[in-house]
Amino acid sequence: MSGPPPADRPPDKDGEGRTAVAEAEPAKRQPPKHRPPKEEEQGGFLGFFRELPGLIIIAFLLALLIKTFLVQAFFIPSASMVPTLKVGDRVLVNKLVYDFGETQRGDIIVFEDPHPTGGEPQRNPLQALWHWLTEGLGFSTGSEQDFIKRVVGLPGETIEMRKGKVFIDGQRIEEPYLVRPGNGDYEPKVIPEGHVFVMGDNRPNSSDSRSILGFIPEDKIVGKAFVLLWPPSRMEWLGDDD
Repeated sequence: MSGPPPADRPPDKDGEGRTAVAEAEPAKRQPPKHRPPKEEEQGGFLGFFRELPGLIIIAFLLALLIKTFLVQAFFIPSASMVPTLKVGDRVLVNKLVYDFGETQRGDIIVFEDPHPTGGEPQRNPLQALWHWLTEGLGFSTGSEQDFIKRVVGLPGETIEMRKGKVFIDGQRIEEPYLVRPGNGDYEPKVIPEGHVFVMGDNRPNSSDSRSILGFIPEDKIVGKAFVLLWPPSRMEWLGDDD
């Protein structure tokens, strides 16, 4: 006679009475997937050189924008503004200032020749580019058509000089920036509307509105020099009474 069916066998216990549970078989390790090199690893020096032409074009366009509309450096080629500006100095000129305000007495301005006699020298494209860059950075004298002087008389005023002293509408003006005022005379003249009267700070050695330049049309003004940039030892802001 057969006995009762055997009961299910309980799980084995270890020596401390705890039920031993079989550990799951560890999953097989998958071989590491090949990761593409990081973007910076793909670039390196080769990537930089690939981007270099684009960076040069962007820098060129920015320089063109700044030089044309905002700020331009100018090289001082003569001693007509000594002692304020010396030969070889470089100044930065704000080309927007007179779009939002009027010319003031004492401003140091850069302006085009009001009586041009000839055109620009002929240059091939590379020479023209080099000239444009060096002129805009203030490393060359730029066009011979540009001058830098100080505004002394304004539109509608009557200007006169007696023994080197300047009189505006009969009243003498103070010029603290002068070291050698000179001793010349200038008969009273009314400055036409839309024009200014300019002189160099080196009065005995300056060709200006007293002679060949005459009155300067305001539409010939390039901008106002606002900082002496070079040499570093003389760097300073150019105010009305420098």
